[in-house]
Amino acid sequence: MRPFEGIKVIDVTHVLAGPFAAYQLALLGADVIKVEDPHECDQSRESGSDHALSEAKMGLGFATQASNKRAITVNLKTKKGQEIIKKLVKDADIFVENYRAGAFAKLGLGYKELSAINPKLIYCSMTAFGQDGPRGQMTAYDHAIQSTSGMMRTTGTPEVNPIKVGSPVIDYAVGTMNAFALSAALFQRERTGKGQYIDSAMLDVAMMLMGSHLTNYLYTGKEPSPKGNSMEFASSQGYMAKDAYMMIAASNKGQHERFFTAIGRPDIAKQSSHKERRDNYAAQTQIVADIIATKTAQEWEDYLQSKHVPATRTRKISESVKDPQLQTRNLFHTHKNAPGYDKDLTVPVMAFKFAHGGPQVTSPPPGFGQHNDEVLGQLGYSADDIKAMRAEDVI
Repeated sequence: MRPFEGIKVIDVTHVLAGPFAAYQLALLGADVIKVEDPHECDQSRESGSDHALSEAKMGLGFATQASNKRAITVNLKTKKGQEIIKKLVKDADIFVENYRAGAFAKLGLGYKELSAINPKLIYCSMTAFGQDGPRGQMTAYDHAIQSTSGMMRTTGTPEVNPIKVGSPVIDYAVGTMNAFALSAALFQRERTGKGQYIDSAMLDVAMMLMGSHLTNYLYTGKEPSPKGNSMEFASSQGYMAKDAYMMIAASNKGQHERFFTAIGRPDIAKQSSHKERRDNYAAQTQIVADIIATKTAQEWEDYLQSKHVPATRTRKISESVKDPQLQTRNLFHTHKNAPGYDKDLTVPVMAFKFAHGGPQVTSPPPGFGQHNDEVLGQLGYSADDIKAMRAEDVI
């Protein structure tokens, strides 16, 4: 039995962070009902590098975090559409939305209204900056939050910055953080019997991702600077080998000693205090650069790892996904003959393994409004009711 089997989630989110949070719960067994506007699908359905799939509203950006969900369409601007949401909420455990602050309250679907229907409901609002404050009504996406949080100013080199982090790390971190918050709220409800309101902000999560930078700045007043692939110590940073770039991560004292001994410099291995490593940074960096340039990156990786020194050749995604280590981790699931896809569809699952009852993909990404009849029927609507709601632009 997976942790969230029997938990019902109403997922009224779009793009990445919100859907990713709900996807984590779905992988762990929750019944996630994804709600979209009948005239404006989740924009992630139209994103991804395969444009034909995007045109068909089954884009790869959507597929990444849509498995295990049921999909319905509801026009929330109609009274009957709002009534559908209220019926869904009566026996739901979680309601998640990620629209502009206050938007759902204006529709009569805010926490106050829905918790009156179901006091045990856990209601999560995910916004760019939070529900109030001077930025409360502003909107943003991952790259805008990277910009306003200061993250872009710490990324790049001294000569080339600010630089956006390549992956949408804020969105994925927000999704992961909210899955954790929702899990905590469910656990709290087990103890108190009470529902909960969660006010989540992308900016807050971005700041948490820079935790050590923040503590250092708030204590010393020194702005963190972009260092590229250079770091504090010569034994823990990037170098160009004979054929490719690599990262050496001999960070602590013992690793420093093992690294310099391994490359034939036991004299430098003895200079292992933090002060000695800082004072001799420039000279040590040049020495290491000259030595690393004598062999290929793979040769160095194999050799240094055999000496228990963290070191890796930099790889493209096309290489990393073929790493045999990943085959032992159950990190991916491949959908065979998934509707809407003319070849195998492989999606990420979760970044941990349970001994039992762990994350599992059980159904492919749903089509736009695929489960309207099924879900509405479960709410007590007849076939004639559903037909009429289609004609009335409710679904």
